[in-house]
Formats: sequence, structure tokens, C-alpha cells
Amino acid sequence: MNRLSSEYPKDPRWSEQRGGRNSPIVEATRSWMLMRDGTAHRRLRGLANPVFTAKAIREMAPRVTGIVHRIMDEMGSGHDIDLIGRLACQVPVTVFCGLGGLPVEDRDLCRKWTDALGHVIDPSVDETTRRAMNDAAAEFGDYIAEHLARRRANPQDDLLSRLLLAEFDGERLSDGEIIANVMMFFMGGHETTVNLIGNGMLGLLRHPDQLRALREDPGLIDDGIDELLRYDAPIQLVARIATEDIQVGDRTIPAGAKVMILLGAANRDPRRYTDPDRLDLRRPDVRPLSFGGGPHYCIGALLAKSEARLVFSELVRRYRDITLSHEDVVWRPQVNIRGLSELRVDLMS
Repeated sequence: MNRLSSEYPKDPRWSEQRGGRNSPIVEATRSWMLMRDGTAHRRLRGLANPVFTAKAIREMAPRVTGIVHRIMDEMGSGHDIDLIGRLACQVPVTVFCGLGGLPVEDRDLCRKWTDALGHVIDPSVDETTRRAMNDAAAEFGDYIAEHLARRRANPQDDLLSRLLLAEFDGERLSDGEIIANVMMFFMGGHETTVNLIGNGMLGLLRHPDQLRALREDPGLIDDGIDELLRYDAPIQLVARIATEDIQVGDRTIPAGAKVMILLGAANRDPRRYTDPDRLDLRRPDVRPLSFGGGPHYCIGALLAKSEARLVFSELVRRYRDITLSHEDVVWRPQVNIRGLSELRVDLMS
């Protein structure tokens, strides 16, 4: 038995903080593979896995490349351009609308919902975020249900259709499970990719030698993406519940205790990485924990990394000079998700 559980919706206090057991957001999270353990988790993941395999991501690459190029064409060049709003936020939600079978013209609406849903994994929630995440869960759920009904009548080559038809050990997903996990995919794919692009670009701008190295050898991004993930992780921590007493050094974590696992700190452990506070795209043997590990390793990690590689490659190809417009940057006020509210840059073609 795993000594740590992800099933936070079973915790009455956690559920109550988010609106109660029957609130839209808590009902949704009870079906998220992110918050299931054991057989239930394996079933959900097994049904969704084929959409996120390396082969599937390779087949998707031309479509993603076209999306990145179109968004950068719209962004253009000039002074004081917000790289978060104009690029980083646009790419993943546009890709996932296409992948998921949702209209691309609704990407801003989907992004509004996923921004609100992201607060569900915050260690604490206030009344404003609680109301926003429940409104988003209800509205997004109804929206996905409408498109799911259309796909049932007319299947396409997209995530909704594949999840409707998928079988694992003779079982299929219920409509509620599909709706909840499509929400989760949008939220997870959006948060990780936006912050990987934003945090990674800020890291390169503050280490001009590394940005210069990437210009001289664009192939560095193939492995260098893991260094960007290590240096400034989009997800800084994950939370678990101890299912039994666990001994760590001379301390005992009692069964039932909440455990915060600091991924960002582990990524900069000096026992694992020499000079860990330095960004080095040529750093050998980089294995960041930014996407978690074990059974709950992020199912969309390959897609997020593929999108980010394309973005960084195109940025250095397209712009001869990229500089910060302002030294001061604004971070989003969240504990576990580390990302910029905006990143103002000057882009010279």
C-alpha cells in the first residue's frame, strides 16, 4: 500500500474549505485522476494515456508548430510586450482547445475558467477564490457536457471522442468522469506550460550567457528544457496525506498528517546539483521533479515540454534581441503554483 495518499476530497476539512462535499468543485475533484489512488487512479490514467503518448505528441507537433507561429505573428515585435498575456497564456489553451475538441474561439473563456480552477490546490482558500472556483467548475462542466453530447452523436479525432470510446480492462469512463478530467487536463496543462514559458524566459533573460548560448546552438533547448524546469519549477509543491506512520530521519510523520513535498527546493538540492542556483542549459543529468514522480507523474508532461521547446526555439529564431522592459516583475499570489502575472519585454526582429 502506498504510504501517501492524494485523495484530499475525502478529507472533510479540505472539502469544507472549498465549498462542501456537494459543491461543484469538490464533486469534480472526486473524479480527477490527480486526486485518486490505487486502482481508481490506474483506471482513469489507463483510459487517458493513449492521448498523451510520445507517438501522439510527435503526431501533434505540426499542429502545435502552426499554433505557435500564428500566435507569434499576432504578437509581432516592439517595446513593452507582455510575453505572458500575448504568448505564454495563448499557446497551451489554444493547443488544448484543438486537442480537446472545443472551439478555439472559446479559448479566452476556457482560460478564465482554468485560472479560477487552479486555486483548488492552494493550501488555503478564501471566500473570493472559493466562489470563483465553484462558479468555474459549474460553468465549465456544463460547457464540456454540451460538447460531449455533440461528440457522442458525431465522434471526431479529439480528446472528448477518444475518452468516450476508450476502454480499460473492459470499462469505460462515465460522462461525469470525462467532464471532470477534461477540466483537470485544461487546468494542469495551462498552469504548467504558461509558467514553464514565463519562468524559463525570465531565467534566460537574467542569465544572458545562457540566452546567448541558446542563440548560438538552438539544439540546446532539447535537453535544456529540463534545466529550465529545474531552475524555476512551475509547480513548487505537492500535498499528500500520510496513510500510516512514516519515519523520516529522526522524525515520525503520524498517519493522517498532511505532508507538503517541496519540489522547487528538491530541484535545487546542492547534494544533487552543483551550484544549483545557477541556470546552465548544458548541465548534465538533469532530472527535475517539477512534474512530480511515480504513479502521479504529470500525464501531460510530454505535451507541455513539447510546446515550450517550440516556443523557445521560435523566440530565438524570430527575434534578434529580447530584453526586459522593466527589471521589476510581478508574481502571481499563489503558494504552490509559481508563475508571473506578466513579463514585459522588448522584442526586436
